Amino acid sequence: MELLAMFHQGGLVMYPLLLCSIIAVAILVERLRTYKKAKSNMAMLREEIPAHTHEREALLDICVRDGGVAAEMVYAGAAQGGTPEQQNQRMQSAAVTIAGRLRSYLNYLETIVTLAPLLGLLGTVTGMISSFNVLSVADGQPFAITAGVGEALIATATGLCVAIIALVIHTYLVQVQDKLITDMEEMGNVYIGALTGMPLMNDGEQVREVAGDVSAA
Repeated sequence: MELLAMFHQGGLVMYPLLLCSIIAVAILVERLRTYKKAKSNMAMLREEIPAHTHEREALLDICVRDGGVAAEMVYAGAAQGGTPEQQNQRMQSAAVTIAGRLRSYLNYLETIVTLAPLLGLLGTVTGMISSFNVLSVADGQPFAITAGVGEALIATATGLCVAIIALVIHTYLVQVQDKLITDMEEMGNVYIGALTGMPLMNDGEQVREVAGDVSAA
């Protein structure tokens, strides 16, 4: 009951702040589920992909069974065969698409991090306006302004709390996303290196750079 009373005391801006917090938690749950499905069994892929590099059907079956984004990228390169350069190009294209998919909804968290303190500030301003309006009609009653001051402080504190929570969620999800992109980079190195018989450094790094450009957009 006390929390509910504080919520109402915070004024109208508490409703958009509540909506922001719900959206942030919903994004966290959705992204965690997505990232869990996107995770590859890297130990298995490191062992199986080099062993079946020249056996396309077996290689594709391994990628399908894994189901992660690293295997998905290798599948995109190997599915149509071709030279190592052609397959690497297809993997780079797949990396762009996958990285964009991994980043979905994270921009909303960035918006909430910026928006929540501004909403709190708006609540502060409206609360102070209410205080002065009350003071003007209640001359000689200094305690009449406390409701407006309370609204201002509650709205400010709530806005900061929502922004902090959204920032923590965003930072954590970005770290998970970066790990998945790193896995794709590694598998690009492993697969093309196995095709050519030598480690692929520059081209493998291109997969990371292209995917990184999408994640930073």
